[in-house]
Amino acid sequence: AGQKALRDHAHEVLAAGVDLLVLSVGALADPELAAALTTDGPGRLFYTSGAIGGLDLLAAARRQAPLTHVRLTTTKKPATIAQPWMDQATLQRLRTTTDAFDVYRGTARDVPIKFPKSTNVAAALALATGNWDLEVIVRADPAAPMTRHTIDAEGPYGQYRFEICNAPDEANPATSKIVPHAVLRTIATLAHAGGQVL
Repeated sequence: AGQKALRDHAHEVLAAGVDLLVLSVGALADPELAAALTTDGPGRLFYTSGAIGGLDLLAAARRQAPLTHVRLTTTKKPATIAQPWMDQATLQRLRTTTDAFDVYRGTARDVPIKFPKSTNVAAALALATGNWDLEVIVRADPAAPMTRHTIDAEGPYGQYRFEICNAPDEANPATSKIVPHAVLRTIATLAHAGGQVL
């Protein structure tokens, strides 16, 4: 289920007292939806990290003091980035490029809306850092063997750099093969399976 399913059904799930694990966290880039879901209940709202790591460390640093800089650079095969709103020149460049190039620069607030099937990581990073205005770069690279997410962050407690390279899912190359396993791990953690790193 994607962002639309969350918009359409999350309220009734939470109102029924059922806990909800959000996979399409990009939908929470909509501030009205995010505000409504965080006040709905009595069901509880949870998020999964999906295709990236390091969110626990960044969330811990943010609890002590705001991070002064956060940037996410997501690099994918050009075909997985094409969107209906793009102009013909950009779409043609995505089809024919032999070099990497930045397709879009924005924030965690607008990138998940522009790329709803392939940039939930931007929203997950925003949720962890408390910063929806963090810089996001979406880069196309025909030579990229894997999807790469590079996170750079800085604050009073340190400087952080994470580079995560995930194999794309064969059935849906816009997402990473690891995502369903990250979801299963989150479910196991929520089900109180002991002995896990949180």
